[in-house]
Amino acid sequence: MEIIFENQVAIVTGAGAGIGRAYALDLAKRGARVVVNDMGKTAEGKWTADDVVDEICLNGGQACASHESVASMKGGKNIVEAGLDYFGGVDILINNAGILRDRTFVKMSEREWDEVIGVHLKGAFCVTQPAVKYMKKNLYGRIVFTASSSGLYGNFGQSNYGAAKMGVIGLMNTLKLEVGKYNIRINTVAPNADTGMTQGVFPKDVAKRIRPEFNTPLVTYLCSRENDVSGQVFTMSAGWFARSAVVSGKGVCVGDAQRPIVAEEIRERFDEIMKIDKTREFEACGDIYQLGRPLTGR
Repeated sequence: MEIIFENQVAIVTGAGAGIGRAYALDLAKRGARVVVNDMGKTAEGKWTADDVVDEICLNGGQACASHESVASMKGGKNIVEAGLDYFGGVDILINNAGILRDRTFVKMSEREWDEVIGVHLKGAFCVTQPAVKYMKKNLYGRIVFTASSSGLYGNFGQSNYGAAKMGVIGLMNTLKLEVGKYNIRINTVAPNADTGMTQGVFPKDVAKRIRPEFNTPLVTYLCSRENDVSGQVFTMSAGWFARSAVVSGKGVCVGDAQRPIVAEEIRERFDEIMKIDKTREFEACGDIYQLGRPLTGR
């Protein structure tokens, strides 16, 4: 059966172009009423969000535009209130807004650091908090954060961007525990696409294969009522989709949890500590505390 969003309201930040635009168009096509948020303008000075709204409406959908910045609490509140004022609710939030200020770490300015952290990490907080307050009352919500392989694995010249994107994953990991009982599901995607933000980054033969719309299907599913998973990270590019996870190897136990442990013992067993062949996942921070339990009572 087709996934539909009839009578649901979706907010998509950074939806004036690229990946966000693709998300907004697909949700609207499936019946969602969409708040298209973007601060960008075309070369002619028109809001890009307005163009996307016009496109949705011309195709029989419902949408409104928001030109607020995600990087302030006032802006985040106004974005969420647009959904409430125009359409009477907020069921879905896709935190997609982003900027780049690439520079090697030793040359990066404080402003370049703050701007990227402000949009990606603070912006995720500023928009999500007012949305969650409403979703809790309504006992329903679907939220998608946006991370990046630059945060998961690193990318030259993107220490600000990578730090912000891993921060988003940390935000999700905590928030999923706080709001799960309210039927709010939160996941994170790490998409890859040739967009205006990444123009010139990818070779031409790669760029033509990583179109923004190839990321849409997974996000559409994560926003649906059918999806019940929460707290997961998904990597995607050119039609390839995979779950990513933070894992720990089997590890080794040094000492008996009573006597002192010295660095020389670590050196002797460092190769074992480094092994990652027998991995395990943890659902929450407290899970990792279980690692030492087998030693208790020895």
